Amino acid sequence: DRCIFQHRSLLTHVRKHLTTWSPVGAAFNARPHRKLDLFEKNVGLFGVPELNCPAGFQVATENALKNTERLVEKACSWSPGVQTVQCFDQLSDELCKVADLADFIKVAHPDPSFREAAEKTCIEIGTVVEKLNTNVELCKSLKNLLDNPDIVAQLDPDTKRVAELFMFDFEISGIHLDDKLRKEAVGLHVKLLDLNNEFLVGSHMPNRIAKSAIPEHLHLHYAAEGSFIQIGGMHADSPSDLVREIAYRVYLYPNAELMGCLEELLKCRYKLATLVGYESYGHRALKGTMAKTPETVMSFLQLLTDKLSDRYGLQCFSQKKNVPELMPWDHPYLSGVLRAERYNIEPSLYSPYLSLGSCMEGLNNLFCQLYGVSLMSEHPRAGEVWSKDVRKLAVVHETEGLLGYIYCDFFHRQDKPHQDCHFTIRGGRQCQETGQYQLPVVVLMLSLPEPTKGAPTLLTPGMMENLFHEMGHAMHSMLGRTRYQHVTGTRCATDFAEVPSILMEYFATDYRVISQFARHYETGQPLPESMVARLCESKKVCGAADTQLQIFYAVLDQIYHSKPQNRSTTEILKDMQQKFYGLPYTPNTAWQLRFSHLIGYGAKYYSYLMSRAVASMVWKQCFVADPLNREMGERYRREMLAHGGAKEPMLMVEGMSKLFDFLICCPVPCSYLLPF
Repeated sequence: DRCIFQHRSLLTHVRKHLTTWSPVGAAFNARPHRKLDLFEKNVGLFGVPELNCPAGFQVATENALKNTERLVEKACSWSPGVQTVQCFDQLSDELCKVADLADFIKVAHPDPSFREAAEKTCIEIGTVVEKLNTNVELCKSLKNLLDNPDIVAQLDPDTKRVAELFMFDFEISGIHLDDKLRKEAVGLHVKLLDLNNEFLVGSHMPNRIAKSAIPEHLHLHYAAEGSFIQIGGMHADSPSDLVREIAYRVYLYPNAELMGCLEELLKCRYKLATLVGYESYGHRALKGTMAKTPETVMSFLQLLTDKLSDRYGLQCFSQKKNVPELMPWDHPYLSGVLRAERYNIEPSLYSPYLSLGSCMEGLNNLFCQLYGVSLMSEHPRAGEVWSKDVRKLAVVHETEGLLGYIYCDFFHRQDKPHQDCHFTIRGGRQCQETGQYQLPVVVLMLSLPEPTKGAPTLLTPGMMENLFHEMGHAMHSMLGRTRYQHVTGTRCATDFAEVPSILMEYFATDYRVISQFARHYETGQPLPESMVARLCESKKVCGAADTQLQIFYAVLDQIYHSKPQNRSTTEILKDMQQKFYGLPYTPNTAWQLRFSHLIGYGAKYYSYLMSRAVASMVWKQCFVADPLNREMGERYRREMLAHGGAKEPMLMVEGMSKLFDFLICCPVPCSYLLPF
């Protein structure tokens, strides 16, 4: 066997119907237990010595800024050449290593003092980055390189692309402007940092309503806060129409202050984009992506809308259930009911077969067979992690050795965001100053239930798919061993970055993969193939309606980031909802204020749909015949994962698939967008 770390068997039966686990499975199925050692040295978060206390963030920030000044001087004084690009990358790395870590800690650490310190670091370094992006002397050192054809001819493709990407950062920041306008651009950047943070925080805040406004028998469905009911979500799974409607109307009730924040944010983005020479913020954001322009994105979305059949496939079902008119709060619930009734896919039937440990063993086995990579559980040192239930994985290749580290923050806790995310903490790069390769470090954040005394954490099929999805991002970071951290792993075009993660969802629902790990946690019995088949079939139910909802979100994002509409964001939403979704707008609601993707995915929400089209093509052409084929896995790593953002995304797609013309002509079959 080529995989030297593969265990003799993933699961084996022992007496009394117990199941034994491999080390990685056991690490995730057991409750965390860490011996208290009063004499063990606190190594700081992620092993960064300064970060053993909140005040350490200021120390780390000051050190990074000192090194930044030194590297800026070096970059400006050196003769143009490959060393210029290396210096720029080292400069970027100095700032990113602190800012990216702080970006995670500010949302995930349970201690408010750590979160506050991290937030200050993010703002301070973000401000410095925006000033560097308008530093004329720094830009000139790079321009001298790119304007010299003799020097450019000597650069390897990766170095040339990284140099061009750094120059692109200068250009979109307004480096070409005169002093007055350049200062205005910096001011807009700094203002946007504050607006982005304000909107992001506000979009997740609950709304509340007086208890007296809601029928008393419904109070138990919501969180109580004195004489108020607090609603922090849609309650989309509730079988009560009234519970869902109340949650929808209250949670989406407009907040005037947050509405003003969003309006100002969109105005600032447009002003900044036009200031630096773009037609709109969308045009600025999409440069360098697979789609290239907002016009291509809208053509893509309109074509999908035109081709989707049964857009309102829930209508006939709602009539059977005596729902007089289908409303937005009905869609998620009714589609789930329809799937369950047709295919009997109650999550509780699947969960005993999907313990967290077995799923992690399944991922380990999959990566072992595709890439020769194993996940090895390690005990974190004192102070290295922010919560005792965080697990640490070393990613080890059979011949290349240690590739990097994945910290798994998987369990729900108070004040932790209810979202599944991948965070880059440190990017991989070849360090010219030491001759060593800087190993990548990432965090995967989920919100799973903790194991109990009697059972490990049991996943629903949806949770299992999300785990595979996020692990796709992590392996992109681990296997994208680029020379420059500026293009490491997931630091690539947004509409390409989701391809590896969405592709993993296909592996997560293929019985040839699932059969290798899905076993009942008590009896060891395998998950029946018929249950997997039902699950896959159920995904096709209401698939068109679900896709159309995503199209509506993507269109709304594009319109918000086009030229000013001279109408409110709510009026735009109402219009686009009618044209691209069809379910009626509910008066006095503002769903856009919960659209937190407007921050990280501004003008790029379409990326999920486009990435799904690409991932589907890769799956059908490369893995559907044999999802465990090592030769195809190596090809996938070589053509798509290894480059990070160091290669044009469409060239990577071309390397894996001959059907890469869809972005040019947009002839996307709907089967590529519908699940499986």
